Amino acid sequence: MIRKKILLKTFIIFIFIVFIFTNSFADDIPLQEEAFDISAYQNSNDYIESSNPTQEIPSINSRAYVVIDRKTNTVLIGKNEYSKKKMASTTKIMTAIVIIENYNLNDTIIISKKAGNTGGSRLGLKAGDKITVNDLLYGLMLRSGNDAAVALAEYASGSIENFSKLMNQKALELNLTNTHFVTPHGLDQDEHYTTAYELALLTNYALNNKTFAKIVGAKNFIITINGYPKELYNTNELLGNFDGVYGVKTGFTNGANRCLVTACKRDNKDFICVVLGADTKKFRTQDSIKLLNYSLNNFTYVNINKIIKDEFNKWIESNTDYFDVYKGISNNLTLSCPQLNHSQIPINIDDKNKISISINCTKNLIAPVLENEKIGGLTVMINDEVIYSLDICSRNSIEKKNIINYLKIFFSDYCKYINFKNIF
Repeated sequence: MIRKKILLKTFIIFIFIVFIFTNSFADDIPLQEEAFDISAYQNSNDYIESSNPTQEIPSINSRAYVVIDRKTNTVLIGKNEYSKKKMASTTKIMTAIVIIENYNLNDTIIISKKAGNTGGSRLGLKAGDKITVNDLLYGLMLRSGNDAAVALAEYASGSIENFSKLMNQKALELNLTNTHFVTPHGLDQDEHYTTAYELALLTNYALNNKTFAKIVGAKNFIITINGYPKELYNTNELLGNFDGVYGVKTGFTNGANRCLVTACKRDNKDFICVVLGADTKKFRTQDSIKLLNYSLNNFTYVNINKIIKDEFNKWIESNTDYFDVYKGISNNLTLSCPQLNHSQIPINIDDKNKISISINCTKNLIAPVLENEKIGGLTVMINDEVIYSLDICSRNSIEKKNIINYLKIFFSDYCKYINFKNIF
């Protein structure tokens, strides 16, 4: 009887340890172990791919989310997108881009004991294993290997701590002011966080690197460890199952819950969707599909620079002789039409005819007026909400009158006066 109780207690303790270890350090089960069936996520019209616009914002389980346009970084839809959140293995987006930009991908690494003993989702490395940096990157991004993350960090800077400094330097370079890294893999730490919006910005930056884009867009890849091949499968459940998806990274820890960063390009639309803090993998997938469908179906591009130019020219035509330059040699001031760096901007289809332009320039100026001097401002509004504010500047300069100018004016006026008297 006593023996049975001891065995029962031992079994319970064993199950508890396995549960704690798995849930504290796990990331995502790779596709070869958990087959993906997109039909399981298509229980309603909210989830399936659709081309019909709907103005209803979808119901989302994730604690924070955002969809941005890659061309402009414009937020199309979001919730808590500027709030700091844990991001689990989506951290590896930064790990990968730091390595790709700064190190030789053909280098061979000997795996340390620390890297080989790293828990959670693993590539399956052991101390003493030999593998290239390039293959570690595939293990990092496809298999979400925490052991690969530590191996890359040690290779690059000697330790996790030193590598996190490189990650944070890159974050500052990209102006990600609400992002901070402590580890290269994303296991929960209090000071390890980002926001949905800044994670989307980081992803947009990383995808501009062809090597990064190639890695995260691979459904599977064969790496070599100690000369032996090993096939990897991408943990990203939407890659290859949702039209237009071409990356990028999954994530899960107890603190972060389920996370997914998705890049999707369809027709001329190119969006990044980030969901953080979904309760389950199913919710994570459903949320991503809902948000992508909503954004793809309800947003279109307009040529905002053309709209600005047309309205600006109308204002110029209706405001001839507008400026009065005090003590200036003339009032003939010409203005440069303000333009955005990107001519095409995404807007909700329902707002396409609700764009308005407001122009405000200083009428009375004091000479001298310099070339490219700010004279006024132009605002672009949708539904009376300002989305862009641009400076209106002078195209030419107007000098201040000097003694010679005044003498010329005097003699000109005097001659006119003499001619006037001679008439009579």
